[in-house]
Amino acid sequence: MSSQTAVTSSADAPVHGAARAGGTRAEREIEDVLGRLDVEQKVALVVGASMWTTTAVAAVGLEPVVLSDGPVGVRDPHGRGTSAMLPAPSALAATWDLDLARRAGELFAAEARRHGVDVVLAPQVNLQRTPVGGRHFECYAEDPHLTAEVAVALVGAAQERGVGMCVKHYVANDSETDRTRYLARVDERTLREVYLAPFERLVAAGAWSVMGAYSGVDDGTVAAPALEHRPLLTGVLKEEWGFDGLVVSDWVATQSVAPAVRGGLDLQMPGPDGPWGDGLLDAVRSGAVAVADLDDKVRRLLRLAHRVGRLALPGDDGAALTAPAVDPAPLLRELVARSVVVLKDDDGLVPLVGGPDRGPLRVALLGAHAVEPFFQGGGSSFVVPDRLAHPADALREALPAGSVVDVVAGSRVLRNPPALDPARCTDPVTGALGLRVEWVGADGGVRRVETRTAWDGWCADVGPDDVTLRLTARVRTDEPGSHELGVGTVGVHRVTVDGRLASTGDVVAREDVILASGHNHPIAATLDVAGGPDGALLVAELQVVHPVGYDRFVRGALVHRLPGPSAEDELEAAVAAARAADAAVVVVGTTHEVESEGYDRADLELPGNQDELVRRVLAANPRTVVVVNAGAPVLLPWYGDAPAVLWGWLPGQEAGTGWADVLTGVTEPSGRLPWTLPARAGDVPVPHAIPADGVVDYAEGLDVGYRAWERRLDVGSGSCAGPAPAAPFGHGLGWTTWAYESAELRTGTDHVVLRVTVRNTGARPGREVVQVYVAPPAGTAATDPARPVRWLGGFAVVDAAPGEQAVAEVRVPRRTLQTWDAAAGGWTTPPGTYRLTASRSVRDPRLTVDLTVDLAVDVEPDSPALTQH
Repeated sequence: MSSQTAVTSSADAPVHGAARAGGTRAEREIEDVLGRLDVEQKVALVVGASMWTTTAVAAVGLEPVVLSDGPVGVRDPHGRGTSAMLPAPSALAATWDLDLARRAGELFAAEARRHGVDVVLAPQVNLQRTPVGGRHFECYAEDPHLTAEVAVALVGAAQERGVGMCVKHYVANDSETDRTRYLARVDERTLREVYLAPFERLVAAGAWSVMGAYSGVDDGTVAAPALEHRPLLTGVLKEEWGFDGLVVSDWVATQSVAPAVRGGLDLQMPGPDGPWGDGLLDAVRSGAVAVADLDDKVRRLLRLAHRVGRLALPGDDGAALTAPAVDPAPLLRELVARSVVVLKDDDGLVPLVGGPDRGPLRVALLGAHAVEPFFQGGGSSFVVPDRLAHPADALREALPAGSVVDVVAGSRVLRNPPALDPARCTDPVTGALGLRVEWVGADGGVRRVETRTAWDGWCADVGPDDVTLRLTARVRTDEPGSHELGVGTVGVHRVTVDGRLASTGDVVAREDVILASGHNHPIAATLDVAGGPDGALLVAELQVVHPVGYDRFVRGALVHRLPGPSAEDELEAAVAAARAADAAVVVVGTTHEVESEGYDRADLELPGNQDELVRRVLAANPRTVVVVNAGAPVLLPWYGDAPAVLWGWLPGQEAGTGWADVLTGVTEPSGRLPWTLPARAGDVPVPHAIPADGVVDYAEGLDVGYRAWERRLDVGSGSCAGPAPAAPFGHGLGWTTWAYESAELRTGTDHVVLRVTVRNTGARPGREVVQVYVAPPAGTAATDPARPVRWLGGFAVVDAAPGEQAVAEVRVPRRTLQTWDAAAGGWTTPPGTYRLTASRSVRDPRLTVDLTVDLAVDVEPDSPALTQH
């Protein structure tokens, strides 16, 4: 059905923000504090005091502000405790549920208070420009509007409870290859309409902090590192948008003094060394840096400290904002289940049990990820979880009494052998159980010796004069067959097994190994040894790394693969379990060797022999459900043959309980894809992000993600002008069906609302995500060929019982209709008739309404207030 509503507009003025705290009592008091600081104190305040804290000035009542990483949980910056591990941000976005996002923000605030953290370094609102991006899982979506909506809800909830959120990484830092060196070449219009859009929304909503990126930006006018890009950091962020918060460097990203000061950076982290720690005071004294510029940065730091309760000002009521402690498990369990996307369920296999006849089942739970899920991605977002819920335990508890769950790994997914168990080691000198650890100085002399019975692959207990750590162990290898032994490390090293050289390296590791995250996935140098009663002697001499801004450390991932069944034997065991089962659940996915900060993916394949496992299980048991345990898209060559495929994300600590709730009918898997799932690697619009001559060229312009797929598809003729994806943006079936009955358009000052009536036509209560896509006026392809053929304008989530109606009120901001006019330096609304389509996904349109924009009357700019559905 189609209807038409007309509104009128004129060319729109640029949106300019204003500092929200200016002129208040607190601002006057902050100015007073600023006036009591000398230049040395001011300089100290804009350089980190340590890895995670800023400088305190007791004389003015300023305490340290504590920061910590946070995209999947608030890591204890003191290294003393565990944390709630949330599902990956892409999983949260897959719920399309802003209430859940707000509740996640409340949990972030509670976790921050639990660990004494004032500012959480999250969320990441860069876009999923390419599926091979290493931090794809840390981003919300490939769409700027969905990204902004989720982030605004989360940040607002956390900051209402007095915990700052640091929005990152400003800007166009969407891939990891050479991330500290590349320039993102992005034209001004694309920056404004796509990559800056989530940041603009968050500034309007009141974000307290923004993190500048490692990479640089070439916007066609200025090419500079992000922290030195004055037009973007100062001109757009601070002056045009009115951002009154603090711009923080990414860790060790600051490369200059005066250029970064003038660019708009406010706080160099970490400290106290680094360019600003070493040179800012002299630059101020010499006049190379103006005192007024320094004062602006200190003022912003003081404002943030006051907001998070670290600066007491006269007149404060003393009623600090609080974030009450909560049990995170119920929310995390709900998030896991609600984020699961039903890609297909041809035979109604999900849930596995239902109805009054809940008899016992025999379920084959198969795959390496069924044994040990990929709970969280690699890199700085890593947290030590409070607990880990495994699928087998949760499924056994959730299935009807008398059910049996047979667990078989069946597949091999890691390139590296598993970690060496220290209990298999003895000190070859003393004979004591454990590893012999020797700290060696530059003169070759041994400074300290210990025997350690625990080893997690890291050693931070090193002194300023230690240059080498020597690990020696006699490893028990009494099982007959071939044992694979080795060490993964970075920097200068020498590793031998029974006197045979396994690996050597002479390249000195510095802070670049942290920025590249190479230490997260060491490719272990290994040798095979025959099993025997004498064991094998492993000796590793490893460099002590001293990265500027970080503590000294040694990386030594000891690995040991024992003899065991062959890969073929493991596959056959899984097939046998599948044949004997009433239903099979195969869990496949990526690993920390694939999805991590610091490097991009080499391809989109599932690692190891997982595809072969799925093919064989499908042949053995037609009642097979495949769960994909990955944050970013992977290719599923067996997709057409599988009756049921669920996307389970990187689910965090409640993986097992959340998945079990889905499989047993407790919670509907109501997720929708926040990105596009390709069928073939060659179809991906942006297949890689490898810099060419130091430049990543955003040549696709406005057509990020699904927009590029849509441009290639000829919707009108019903035939494809280009390849279709395996599953489109916004896709997800849930476990019921929906009819779209009517759509009514209502206009407002800064938005329109599409009121969509839907009906649950299935047999189960369900949740629907009503998505509204906007298509430009006819003829746009000729007048503005860069404009996307359609894009997400808004969405809303509704619930309904079987047979019931629900009304979704989808707010579409006026900005959604606007384009950036680079020549005029502002936003404009091209006239014409826009088509708004209520849809189940970008490829599943249901109802359309036309909206006509005229040039007769002004259209006011978007309100800077926080918006809700």
